[in-house]
Amino acid sequence: MPTSFTALFDEKYVLLTTFRKSGVGVPTAVWAAADADTLFVITVATAGKVKRIRNNAEVTLQPCTMAGRVKGDVAPVAARAEIIDDPDGLAAGTAALEKKYGWQFRLAFRAERRRGAGASSRVILKITAA
Repeated sequence: MPTSFTALFDEKYVLLTTFRKSGVGVPTAVWAAADADTLFVITVATAGKVKRIRNNAEVTLQPCTMAGRVKGDVAPVAARAEIIDDPDGLAAGTAALEKKYGWQFRLAFRAERRRGAGASSRVILKITAA
């Protein structure tokens, strides 16, 4: 079972836990793709996790299922998240995610474009080991 930050790089789903001002953790299953020593997550700019990261960049990560159930008995890995909304950062994060998830990623974001949401409504979470 993964016990380090880099061990999470090959996981299909990662449980990203962000923290409210009260300290209560809010877990979310996400796609995450690595580039060098960084994990990238894409999300909507107005998502609750983005608001929480603006207040507290400390996050934890664990391997999980699509439903958000932690795989095995794995301790959370401490990390730090940064919100990236500039075009170059979005391109780098999107490229890493598309490389890892391929047609699934393209299909998910094609549906987003059909609903009228665009790149301006997304941000990349750049996550590094704490």
